[in-house]
Amino acid sequence: MSGTALWATVIAGSLGCYLLKLAGLSVPATWVEQPWVARVVDFVPAALLAALVAVQAVTSGHELVVDGQLAGLAVAAVALALRAPFIVVLLLAGAAGALAHVVTG
Repeated sequence: MSGTALWATVIAGSLGCYLLKLAGLSVPATWVEQPWVARVVDFVPAALLAALVAVQAVTSGHELVVDGQLAGLAVAAVALALRAPFIVVLLLAGAAGALAHVVTG
């Protein structure tokens, strides 16, 4: 990618982010104060993070893969469901992923 194309991409991305932020600030306050909007907005960050984690756990390039990352994610989900402390969740997920990697080669 040439320097000009790179700068054009950076400027276009910056402009897009600015316009998206401006659109969010332009929403009337009465729309945002609706109870159903508040409920939906509370779940958006968690849903986006879950989607990112799921994509990273089961893909490699353009292929679907089942490996230690998926095992670690499954163990982390179970540990979170059992309300384990976060550091325990991290240690269990890491150990499960490493064990799956060692077992499968």
